Amino acid sequence: MSYDVIVSGHICLDLIPQISHLTPEALHAPGKLFEAGPMIISTGGPVSNTGLSLHRLGVRVGLMAAVGDDLIGQIILSALKAQDPRLGELITVQPGVFSSYSVVLSPGGADRTFLHYTGHNATFGSSHVNADQLRGAKMFHLGYPPLLPRLVADEGEGLAAIYQRAKAAGLVTSMDMVVPDPHGPSGQADWQRILSRVLPYVDVFLPSAEEILFMLRRADLERWGDTPVTRLDKAYLHALGDEMLAMGARICGVKLGTHGLYLRTAPRSDLLLSLGADSVAWNGFEGWQPAFWVQNRGTTGAGDAAIAGFLTALLHHCRPEEALRWANAVGACCVESPDSIGGIQPLDKTLERLRAGWQVRSECIPGF
Repeated sequence: MSYDVIVSGHICLDLIPQISHLTPEALHAPGKLFEAGPMIISTGGPVSNTGLSLHRLGVRVGLMAAVGDDLIGQIILSALKAQDPRLGELITVQPGVFSSYSVVLSPGGADRTFLHYTGHNATFGSSHVNADQLRGAKMFHLGYPPLLPRLVADEGEGLAAIYQRAKAAGLVTSMDMVVPDPHGPSGQADWQRILSRVLPYVDVFLPSAEEILFMLRRADLERWGDTPVTRLDKAYLHALGDEMLAMGARICGVKLGTHGLYLRTAPRSDLLLSLGADSVAWNGFEGWQPAFWVQNRGTTGAGDAAIAGFLTALLHHCRPEEALRWANAVGACCVESPDSIGGIQPLDKTLERLRAGWQVRSECIPGF
């Protein structure tokens, strides 16, 4: 079959114990037993989170990834096929390899913490992205290079090779990040050099504030601590946008969590002509959209869902202001469920909420 979007990169199994009744401080007490609620088991990582969100939004999506041949790999593949048998068509099974998983800890009143095992993702390389299978698609999205060590090695040589292949196939390209482990190899990588090498082949780049600060402004991130978003203003985001555009991205932005989404585009965005979009409206755009108000039941996958909303907006020829709203809307739907896709609604239902005057949060970015 042909696909609108091919999503590739990192995939794992998420194990999410229900501990919202516990405080973050309680988990710091050693030697104690805490009763938890039921365990939610779901596929995780951007191939699942962004891919399945796109699928629920009505986009024809292909999931191009690999799993191990162990029980966890079987669960991942079965879960994807349970959503739609076609979602397993581009997944390869690697014999003798342990599959990746994350234990997601989401105590009440705090962002989530991950215990992550890289597993089969350590073997994911440029050869896993098949050029023949890219043909006929409109967009290519890859997520979480910091958790794909073969792509980050040699200053991102494998990552650049994948995006060169996707661009050669005529696809609009997109990339998403995750905060590297500061004590691991990905945290020691030269991300300034990697992004300079890869972003000339990346059309859409929407990292979170924590991700892009780690990679380009690490001193600021370390100085500001756990809440860097509260220290950002329009001038600071504009400077970050300048840097990402200078590195080669055509559409860039910063996901700001409860503070919404910032977007910046290059002076010319002709790349969207292949999608039928009004490219003039996308030329030299800068804007910010506040987050929508929802009852937060878990933030797992919210950033991945927001990207799914944004890519869906591009496929529907939306202007940048509307793409911002769609991205924030799908991200907001995500946090209404403890897992990464349970809250995602079909596109028509999501648009109904927007047309009904969905209330936005009060957090703002100074200067907008």
